[in-house]
Amino acid sequence: MASTAITRHELTRRREQLQDLRRYLAVLEADHDGARAKLLGFQLRYLEALGPLMRELDELEAQLHQATALLSDALKRQGVDAPVPATQRAKAWPDIPALPEAVPLPPEPTGPLTDLPPPSLKTLYRRAAMRFHPDLAPSGPEREVCEQRMMVVNEAYASGDRSRLETLLLAAGELPEKVIGGPADAVRAWLGLCEHMVQGRIRIVQAQTLVLQNLQMHQLRIAIERAETGGMRPLDIMAARLRAQITERRQELYIGERLGGDARLAADFLRKRYQRLTGLGLG
Repeated sequence: MASTAITRHELTRRREQLQDLRRYLAVLEADHDGARAKLLGFQLRYLEALGPLMRELDELEAQLHQATALLSDALKRQGVDAPVPATQRAKAWPDIPALPEAVPLPPEPTGPLTDLPPPSLKTLYRRAAMRFHPDLAPSGPEREVCEQRMMVVNEAYASGDRSRLETLLLAAGELPEKVIGGPADAVRAWLGLCEHMVQGRIRIVQAQTLVLQNLQMHQLRIAIERAETGGMRPLDIMAARLRAQITERRQELYIGERLGGDARLAADFLRKRYQRLTGLGLG
């Protein structure tokens, strides 16, 4: 129906809107991938600078926990209650998620979509003439048939009988899109589906970008890079603090492994360790 046909102007406008959406999506995806690459690079640099120290500290904490657990058990057998807090291990770095693969857009409906909406009567007449004009047919019976059909074409055009021209062209094998207009519903459906898919992808990219921005690592990267811009060396400072903690844990471990024979000193040692790890005192 002509009333449902999509005009060339509307078709062009919808295509431009779709292209604008796709360009906007490409910018968002590039921004996301850039932010993720920065996080991956920062994570690598951070772990190269501090990873070995953090692993050493974790190992010492595990050994301390084992040593203090043995002390606590020995004290309990002597009637002394000395709780042992859970060891505090460094938190594992969270994964830095990549964007899921995008679903490709469906292929555009095929057909001569440039002939939307239905062609004019004059256009139909010209197409009929190209098909039935006797001068374009070989001599013989086929030429005679074309002469008869061309007479009908001329009469239909002269009387404004569009339906007769359409019937002749369709019977001759002309594509329906060239006779009665393009597949308006198919075009609209394809454009609508593509817009829906691109808008859905935009929401996914925006949500994934927000996930990256909310990662603690992102905040740490911003803080460290800001400090480095100001001339500081925050990773060196953090490494020095880790080395100081390692030295303290080694001393604790050395003491803890040698207090088994003195209940009072052992209880005092466990109490101080409990307070350090929990920030709580024991009544």
